[in-house]
Amino acid sequence: MPVIHRLAVLLGAGSLAFATLPPALAQTAPTQGVAIRPVVAAAGGELTPQVLYQFLLAEIAGARGQFDVAVPAYLDLARRTQDARIARRATEVAIYARQMPAATEAAQLWARLDPDSPDAKRILAGVMSRGGVSVDAIQVHLAKVLAESGDSLDRNLLGLNAALAQMQDKKAVRAIIERVTEPYLEHPEADFARAHAAFNAGDTLSAMTRIDQALALRSDWEPAVLMKAQLLQRDDPDASLALLDDYIKSHPDARQALLARARVLAAAKRYPEAREAFRQLLAASPEDGEMVNAVGLLSMQIEDWDEAERQFDKLLELRPDDADRVRFHLAQIAEARGKRDLAIERFREVGEGEQYMQARVRLAHLLAEKGEVEAARQALHEISGDADVQHRVRLAEAQVLRDAGRDQEAFDLLDEGLLERPDDGDLLYESALLAERMGRHEVMEGRLRKLIALEEDNAHALNALGYSLADRGERLEEAQSLIDRAAALSPDDPFIMDSQGWVRFRRGDVKGGLETLERAYKIRPDPEIAAHIGEVLWALDRREEANRVWREAQAKFPDNSALREVIERFAK
Repeated sequence: MPVIHRLAVLLGAGSLAFATLPPALAQTAPTQGVAIRPVVAAAGGELTPQVLYQFLLAEIAGARGQFDVAVPAYLDLARRTQDARIARRATEVAIYARQMPAATEAAQLWARLDPDSPDAKRILAGVMSRGGVSVDAIQVHLAKVLAESGDSLDRNLLGLNAALAQMQDKKAVRAIIERVTEPYLEHPEADFARAHAAFNAGDTLSAMTRIDQALALRSDWEPAVLMKAQLLQRDDPDASLALLDDYIKSHPDARQALLARARVLAAAKRYPEAREAFRQLLAASPEDGEMVNAVGLLSMQIEDWDEAERQFDKLLELRPDDADRVRFHLAQIAEARGKRDLAIERFREVGEGEQYMQARVRLAHLLAEKGEVEAARQALHEISGDADVQHRVRLAEAQVLRDAGRDQEAFDLLDEGLLERPDDGDLLYESALLAERMGRHEVMEGRLRKLIALEEDNAHALNALGYSLADRGERLEEAQSLIDRAAALSPDDPFIMDSQGWVRFRRGDVKGGLETLERAYKIRPDPEIAAHIGEVLWALDRREEANRVWREAQAKFPDNSALREVIERFAK
């Protein structure tokens, strides 16, 4: 079930997001679209006809999205009126339009005209980091903001990294933060800011040291506990969980810590425990769409289709704007449960958007499985888009034709694509596999060798060529070399491990081949790997074991032709 990537993204697993931190200096853009939130205050001083005209011109241009007119009009008006409200408006519009030099000038004017405004100071810090201003100037401004923070000092310390997030040189960001926080090291927020900057600069060890210093100053501080848990997560998830569990014991209602714990469990692929953790969060906030989504995805991951369907049905009501993604998951669930007609109906319901291409491809495959190959092709032809989209459609259509046994048509379709894109890796690879299946070994080898020449690190091409040679018993030493190169590039790929085991068997290392094949099968219980294991067991005169492996695999994959062919061959 291809939901692991979405779990990582949607659950926030495996990343230092720091989503719980206050925004502080991070606020560098208007909170609403500038085109729909007009300024109603008149300019300070005398409201002359010229000022009113220019003000209305800027507003109308902004409302129409004509920012090349709106930004300079607002900026000129702010310069001439010296009104802080107009300067703020000019800053907002320039940021929204991504015109950073203008935003910097407007923000500087706003901060000068309204020196007591914390918003002006925060936003100026952000735009300076995005607008090509020198590092020294940014550092001086931030030092001034912090020195004048008063009661907002801790909040502004926490916002330093967000304010400088647009700077590409993370080592320079770290240096700035190290310098401007020097006077405030009695505040744990300063160490927190330094830890965050060190992590962003790639120095995880220093980040851990800094966050420990923050915790030494305030041991019960949730943001620091959360950051340390996230720093621990990748290399030592058990330690991360232990830290969070210890904190939760004394803070049982700490929702952010509970959420972090659930995410760590998901990232560690402890899906049943992760689901239970998200269920507890959902029980406390039953209308929280993020929690509903998380429980639904995790239920899919552990193949609890009833629970997954319930959660996504609920999410469809909670988030009608996200309906296409939810329908896509509901279609996947129907397909997994063997409800092909329902899956077809639900994939058809997915509208144009992020999931549309995937939905149409799955729809086509399901229609082809019913024998409706032309309807499947029509479903793909209904996809509109640029050359890259049509390229993906061609590959999907070739797959449909191949699965239907119409190999020559599939090959011809891919060949047409190669006329337009002669060096396309996907077309070369897929047409090579088809050529192999059609017995055109020279064509297969030629296309794979071209692909390898174009992409030396293409593990799949190396493996395919090596396996083809090994399976035919030809040039076994070269086959092993090709497969070993593939394994060096993708050491945990079960299909490459299968090829390694198979070539060892072909070269006479029967026991070594069996060990490798069995390792591959533990990672991925694939029917073709099972076919190879049975054949090697048969060669070792362990025929009962071979038959058991084949029977068990056939029970799971009754339609696999490679497995069926091996069983029939040895049953004779």
